Amino acid sequence: MPQGKRHRGRPKAFNDTGSARIRSLERALDVLAYVSETGGQTLSEIAGALDASPATTYRILSTFAARGMLEMDAAGQTWHVGPAAFRIGSAFLRRSSMVERARPLMRALMAETGETANLGVESGGEVLFLSQVETHEAIRAFFPPGTLSPMYASGIGKALLAAMEDGALERYLARTSLIRFTDKTICERAALLDELARIRARGYAFDDEEKSPGMRCVAAPVFNAFGEVVAGISVSGPTARMSRGEIGPISAQVRARAAELSHALGYAEDSGKEQAREG
Repeated sequence: MPQGKRHRGRPKAFNDTGSARIRSLERALDVLAYVSETGGQTLSEIAGALDASPATTYRILSTFAARGMLEMDAAGQTWHVGPAAFRIGSAFLRRSSMVERARPLMRALMAETGETANLGVESGGEVLFLSQVETHEAIRAFFPPGTLSPMYASGIGKALLAAMEDGALERYLARTSLIRFTDKTICERAALLDELARIRARGYAFDDEEKSPGMRCVAAPVFNAFGEVVAGISVSGPTARMSRGEIGPISAQVRARAAELSHALGYAEDSGKEQAREG
């Protein structure tokens, strides 16, 4: 490209992310994100949580409401996410056929194991759950699409961490505080690295009540056509049904379905080997 010529649609300040940011838009998006995470909050509660003036917050809420992004419950004077936000968020899932291809495999995995099946990817250093097929049991794991979870205390998260290159893993560990959620959470760097080595060796990750007491999870990585790990599939359920004796059989089923999804995305066994040789 000739010097000085810009890509179409890119302003001069394209690479200057600091000066290109719009503060008022950031404030509005903070409000939208807070309402989506909490729900059922009043104007004063939202303004107080975000340290913003009620007047400014109300204008933001009203603007989003006019576009269907937010809506107010008149009875309780509380704010909630609107249908337009769902439609826009759903565009993320349409970027790839991965969710669509995973659904039948997840339904099969739920039927085989009797437990909830999940699909997740890494997003901003956390696990973002994209899809879930719930078990019919009364007691079950629940991760609605859009839920975020710490990677180091999650089956899918640990499967993704185990596949990271050394540099990426170092950066993750440098910026992540290993907070204890239960007495089984892995909070020591050395212990986590040992756990990731075991995951690489056996091909699946195991969350043993590390995020939520009484819940276990078995996960396996999903590869794309280039041999890169792009997602994880898991099965989650209560310890009463997912005993330690069940982990072996369940892990085989999870790995098999993860392999099917990998192949549907174009993965071949030689993909990873080719990439390793090129590196």
